[in-house]
Amino acid sequence: MADRYLSFTGTTPGRFLTRRLGLPQPTALHRWSAEHPYFTGELLHLSAGKSPLDGPDGLAAVLGRTGLAVRARSERPVAVVLDATGVTDIDTLAEVHAALHPVVRSVARSGRVIVLGAPLGTADHHQAAVQQALEGFVRSLGKEIGRGITVTLLRLTDANAAESTLRFLLSPKSAYVSGQVIGIGGGAEVTAPADWALPLAGRTALVTGAARGIGEAVAATLARDGARVVCLDVPGAAVELDSVAGRLGGTALPLDITAPDAGARILAALPSEGLDVLVHNAGITRDRRLVNMALERWSSVLDVNLASVLRTTDALLSAGGLATGGRIVATASIAGLAGNAGQTNYAASKAGVAGLVRALAPNAAAEHGVTVNAVAPGFIETKMTAAVPLFIREAGRRMNSLGQGGLPVDVAETTAWLAHPASGGVNGQVVRVCGQSLLGA
Repeated sequence: MADRYLSFTGTTPGRFLTRRLGLPQPTALHRWSAEHPYFTGELLHLSAGKSPLDGPDGLAAVLGRTGLAVRARSERPVAVVLDATGVTDIDTLAEVHAALHPVVRSVARSGRVIVLGAPLGTADHHQAAVQQALEGFVRSLGKEIGRGITVTLLRLTDANAAESTLRFLLSPKSAYVSGQVIGIGGGAEVTAPADWALPLAGRTALVTGAARGIGEAVAATLARDGARVVCLDVPGAAVELDSVAGRLGGTALPLDITAPDAGARILAALPSEGLDVLVHNAGITRDRRLVNMALERWSSVLDVNLASVLRTTDALLSAGGLATGGRIVATASIAGLAGNAGQTNYAASKAGVAGLVRALAPNAAAEHGVTVNAVAPGFIETKMTAAVPLFIREAGRRMNSLGQGGLPVDVAETTAWLAHPASGGVNGQVVRVCGQSLLGA
């Protein structure tokens, strides 16, 4: 369903009326399209403190490969990258204010502000304090900057390990990701693709729940990036599944993911070289307040959303079904991170997905060379949310820093970044795709 309020605020009368009434004025976001796949303009590169990322092959070189014109000064930048990895005390923290205070008003609509910070594992409590302070700073700036601009904090020690992440965040693909703190591990194996426009060429991806909605968008986006897609959904959705797989040049796999032998049947359907990307997207809701929730409603949601993810992942990893350098991306939800009335079953299942990711990630990387991450969607415009009563739907759309709902493609683009061969440094992360929802953090 179209967001008519967003369209109205884009008109001259709409801007005038909403400004007079003090109503939200969301900006239509610049998303990826084949005609406009990149931002054009200038990237303002600033620093606070003495950066450990300097050097001929360091941050400046990586930013230079993003396609934006990197500048030390810019009157109208499309993006600002502030290197705050060298912030170690209160004095250098003040340099963050000094660097961004004069420029935040000049960032273009739907632009980007990225702050780079150091990992928190330091024995110096002064440095730990000011580096932690960057999180509060970034989240607050994201809530006040407006004009469709996103603000993100990356924690890293190696700029080259963060190249895929910087390219994602400095592109229209990250339109609905804001207020996030993302860690990039140093020393991880990072495979730069031969063609950054087709990073998944020659790779096989399996997407569960692919017949419609977010799953369909994920499958389409991975196929756009070059992947051979295996589209999985319940046998009852076989007609839609065949249509999606046929359109993408992929393979349809009608299968109940909760079946005890689902893992074995997936393995049998895969090519001999195995799987490169596993996307756990299948999920259901059976909403009721706990006092009215029958056991079947609880059990069915936990079985589809969490138990099947655990069983299938274990089966594929133990059988070597995921290739070295593989990627597992699961779908959590902000309901699992912040809670939601009437969804104790759903929130429990999605919080469980986040727990799985954080616990499995280091072991999967060490034992199998596989990364494990999750996306956590917020209010996404789907057929399900279109059926929500009007006032609840409008509240869901407006209760985030960008003042609008996300689209299935926003979740898909984030999934594609996590599935990227050069995203090996991104592991154990749960990234919210929620426009920086005002619920939770």
